[in-house]
Amino acid sequence: MKHRSAIAGVGLALVALLTPGCFLSRNSVNVPLHAEKLAQLTPGQSTQAEVLASLGAPIDVVQLGFRTAWRYDYTVEKRAGLTLFIITMINTDVQQDRLWLFFDEKGVLAAAGSTIDADKAVYELPWTNEHAQQ
Repeated sequence: MKHRSAIAGVGLALVALLTPGCFLSRNSVNVPLHAEKLAQLTPGQSTQAEVLASLGAPIDVVQLGFRTAWRYDYTVEKRAGLTLFIITMINTDVQQDRLWLFFDEKGVLAAAGSTIDADKAVYELPWTNEHAQQ
């Protein structure tokens, strides 16, 4: 009886080891940046208080003499994996929204620069390259 049980256990372990599988995972860091809110910010007019009310606290504040720069980030990471027999193939795509706001010595927005790409993160396997096709 023990012999049959051991054979069944080994057989079940082999089936589990050799059975293909796949997975998807998603991770994000910070709060998304919305283009509509960014469009409402006007260099030469928007103040630090207005920016705080619209976007919340920045991730980083850099002092530039009497001026300041604020940085906002939002990151999305998508991962896809495929297991065939004992080989696992994984691909991770990380895309980021980044916003820099530069304020003059009076706290008025002087300039802004942004890259909004977090929504472009995709699930794909290692042999594909979705971003190369764009």
